Amino acid sequence: MDFILIPRLCGLLFSALAGTLLLGGCESLQSSDNFLGVITPYRVEVVQGNVITKEQAALVKPGMNQAQVRDLLGTPLLTDLFHANRWDYVFTINRQGTAPQLRKVVAVFAGDKLERLDTDGELPNEREFVAAIDTFKTSRDAKALSLSADELKALPVPAPRPPAARVESSGPTRAYPPLEPVR
Repeated sequence: MDFILIPRLCGLLFSALAGTLLLGGCESLQSSDNFLGVITPYRVEVVQGNVITKEQAALVKPGMNQAQVRDLLGTPLLTDLFHANRWDYVFTINRQGTAPQLRKVVAVFAGDKLERLDTDGELPNEREFVAAIDTFKTSRDAKALSLSADELKALPVPAPRPPAARVESSGPTRAYPPLEPVR
């Protein structure tokens, strides 16, 4: 009878050991970006809040009213009933292939006028922000949006346009019926 229990105990011990190893493998899937170097699990891209760049923050000046600040920065992500003079602009992005980002900008009002704009560190300019979220790290260098002074001088001079001939109008050339009957 004892010889029958030994194989069962060994089988039970082997099953427990195999289960432990399999569950340990599940934990390692959460910490790595791929499984066996082949399969990459899908991760949901989460983008939340308002993107506020250095250029946008530079447009906001103390003394602006709440409507002007909302026009420049957008509707704040957080407004608190107990702190009506404070608007919190929070931006988070969690994207596969890039580092997660969290930025906080706080607009503090005195009545209806902006008192100050507090940023959580240095804000990126628009190009830096796009480069930070670009997952295609190839040679996609964007061209400049404006021409330099030398490039403007190198452009050909447009040909002058001939003056438009002046036409004197002699009234309508087509007769339309009246919109309302004449009484």
